[in-house]
Amino acid sequence: MTLRIGTAGWTIPRQWSDEFPAAGSHLERYASRFPGVEINSSFHRQHRRATYERWAASVPEGFQFAAKLPRAITHDQRLVATDVLLDVFLGEVTGLGTSLGPLIVQLPPSLAFHPEIVDEFFSELRARYAGSVGCEPRHASWFASDAETLLVSHRIARVGADPSCVPGAARAGGWSGLAYYRLHGSPRMYYSAYGPEQLAAIGERLAADARRAEEVWCMFDNTTLGAATGDALWLRERR
Repeated sequence: MTLRIGTAGWTIPRQWSDEFPAAGSHLERYASRFPGVEINSSFHRQHRRATYERWAASVPEGFQFAAKLPRAITHDQRLVATDVLLDVFLGEVTGLGTSLGPLIVQLPPSLAFHPEIVDEFFSELRARYAGSVGCEPRHASWFASDAETLLVSHRIARVGADPSCVPGAARAGGWSGLAYYRLHGSPRMYYSAYGPEQLAAIGERLAADARRAEEVWCMFDNTTLGAATGDALWLRERR
């Protein structure tokens, strides 16, 4: 079992700079303390393959990047007719080589579960990519048994997210080989830090998932005021 605790992006906030080496790029300094990171910027814009290759060359052996699929696939096309977009993205992100971890499919809150569309999309993705994939749905229809069954059939993990859109969404589900958490901050998304009691509960949840999953990821996305880095450091130091 591999447990990776980290943040969305590798910018080091000023208030936590003393916790990292003084020398090196932000990524090199970040990778000295954390074993993984989530690339959020791939959701908003393309990166050249050479950029991914440069990032991979900047981190130690065993470090991994999770990468979000572009919003052009998930939000604009809404999972329909995405074959060319998938080819372009995978041609770029696989520049990470062995440092590439899970791909993350974050869906818009308005995107309901449609079995035919979802089955075709994940079939297209799986025809191109055999690695770990996590899906973060944000519509209540994705949390029924038929959606769970379909995700498992394609070896897709369902991301556990906080705040959760429906009861049960805070727990990871879907394919059991990967347990992936995206913690956005609560009560104020992207801003609020998690207190010690909340972090301790998160740690217990990760320990429970570690008994079933080959990979466990916990990425803090409450980055606006730098809380993600502090939360990730607190949790990592106590694992």
